[in-house]
Amino acid sequence: MAKIERVAVVREALALLDEVGLDGVSTRALARRLGVEQPSLYWHFHSKQELIAAMAAAALEPHDEMPLPQQGDAWSSWFLDNYRSFRSALLARRDGARLHAGSVPDVASRDRLLKKFAFLVESGVPQADAIAGMLAASRFTVGSALEQQANPDLEDEREMNLTVPSHDQAFEAGLVMLLNGLQQTASQKIPNRSKGLAVP
Repeated sequence: MAKIERVAVVREALALLDEVGLDGVSTRALARRLGVEQPSLYWHFHSKQELIAAMAAAALEPHDEMPLPQQGDAWSSWFLDNYRSFRSALLARRDGARLHAGSVPDVASRDRLLKKFAFLVESGVPQADAIAGMLAASRFTVGSALEQQANPDLEDEREMNLTVPSHDQAFEAGLVMLLNGLQQTASQKIPNRSKGLAVP
């Protein structure tokens, strides 16, 4: 039974995703693409769910390569750049938003998240607002990318004779609104009301 490197499996799985979409990704199709027997994939992934998780992490690598914020950086500018980068990574892959939705950050990703969170707090954003703001922006970004990949031409809105912004314009407007809201609540120094962190 041939054994194949994990990185090669994930790379080809993402290539398969780009070709057939998330619904077409299966261990059988992937094994056929790699020229191996299906059980060979179990050296690295015991289930399709494990494979999907690895694919989601790999798809976000371009975003993870973005330098972490440093003390003295303007947190508002970083906030915008962070979620623009996140969205770009989601849109770079076919069904990238669906692939990411519901995924759980791995150890390295969680470490980066905590550093981003700490940066906001050190910049003067109260803990509760930093958590809520990152969570809201993360979910908004995934939803924005999901809508764009599901309806790239905004056909439904045009059929209703509505004048609507492009996907890019709507995302930018919504992100700025989230930032403005975070800046306002942060300035009010609302007491801690949130726990946990699991956002990009």
